[in-house]
Amino acid sequence: MLSGLGTTSMADQSDAAAPAKPNVVIFVADDMGWGDSATYGNPLIQTPNMDKLASQGVKFTQCYSACGVCSPSRSAILTGRTPYRNGVWRHLSGNHEAHLRTSEITFPELLKEKGYETCHVGKWHLLSKQQFSNPDYPQPGDHGYDYWMFTQNNAIPSHKNPNNFVRNGEPVGELEGYSAQLVADEAAHWLKDIHDPKKPFAMTVWVHEPHSPIATDTRFQALYKGHENSKYMGNITQMDNALGMVMDALDAQGVSDNTLLFFTSDNGPVPNFGGSSGGLRGNKRSQYEGGIRVPGLARWPGHIAPGTTSDVPVIGSDLFATVLDITGIPQPTDRTIDGVSMLPAFSGKPVQRPVPLFWRTHVSGGNERVALRIGDWKIVGNDLLTEFQLYEVQKDWKEENNLAAKMPEKLDEMKKVLLRTWKQIEAEGPSEWWKNERQKPSRGAKLNY
Repeated sequence: MLSGLGTTSMADQSDAAAPAKPNVVIFVADDMGWGDSATYGNPLIQTPNMDKLASQGVKFTQCYSACGVCSPSRSAILTGRTPYRNGVWRHLSGNHEAHLRTSEITFPELLKEKGYETCHVGKWHLLSKQQFSNPDYPQPGDHGYDYWMFTQNNAIPSHKNPNNFVRNGEPVGELEGYSAQLVADEAAHWLKDIHDPKKPFAMTVWVHEPHSPIATDTRFQALYKGHENSKYMGNITQMDNALGMVMDALDAQGVSDNTLLFFTSDNGPVPNFGGSSGGLRGNKRSQYEGGIRVPGLARWPGHIAPGTTSDVPVIGSDLFATVLDITGIPQPTDRTIDGVSMLPAFSGKPVQRPVPLFWRTHVSGGNERVALRIGDWKIVGNDLLTEFQLYEVQKDWKEENNLAAKMPEKLDEMKKVLLRTWKQIEAEGPSEWWKNERQKPSRGAKLNY
């Protein structure tokens, strides 16, 4: 009996010593600019929870979304693949055929196979209007989520009292409150009341703020009383408050110390609604820095040094590879994965990229349809890939000094990589979706994709 007791005790000790698998939470704001927070230098907008998160982890100064608009950048987070490769090449606001296909592999799918529980709350925008909550098209449950409460695109009629959420296929009806807090409440509810605490989890929390139509709780707008931009500024603080609610929920369940929490935005800001790029050139829809450089904050206690800063360029598609890296899951080998693990970047060390940072946004200006970055160098090309700009973006972060004429050899080197990269992406993605596009070219472009 003593021997048996001893054996049991050793087994218990062995189980206790085995490290628990890390949890994952990815929190995404909507249309939030690089300059829309105190954390990134805004002198007026209060973002205490972003500040707290930065003090507990690492702040990236060169974090990018994978596209200048929303649906594509979100698809890249889940798949690790640049949007034209994974098929969600445009924003899915109308009755379009594009959607996130079941042939794509998402990190929630892979984690679920390894015993993780998975949850999505908030905006989805990876289905067109006629596909949303339509069983003929893949819903979040077909992409690896056990539980979801989502909207197709915006909160309707606005952030206040939205009526268009669907929970696990069932319409929720009108909710009382503001979207960000409702989304954070649902995340906390799932974590506390539905999630099995014996299992690791992955959760994506994608709020609607500060995307239009904006509605801001008076308690947040009052912080900026008398300012002409008080509604937008308060909306950012409203979003930040929801981030704090999620952080509190993690604390309440005792899982913060074993959770990678990453905060970012899906693309740059819309100045007409009050957003700020923090002095970067361009805004939402642009291939210049203001359209794609976004906030990026990561906390993982014991693995990321608190209160640090990293100027290593990272991108939303890196989250796929990062999640697989920290959970010990191999990457798919039957397709190109554009993103790489951020683990070195968490401590300010460079990452090695087999595929360069690449962007193409279908509604950008005709003279800035594509961009590619290698090291400190960034090339921007027109829609026809016949005219190019060159920037040393680390030094010239406002992209004021086009070096194309002064450095023809460097331009030619970058151009060859850009053309080769696009050719490979075009061959792999469902190009019939964009080459058959009916929407007319916009903003001085000849092509509509």
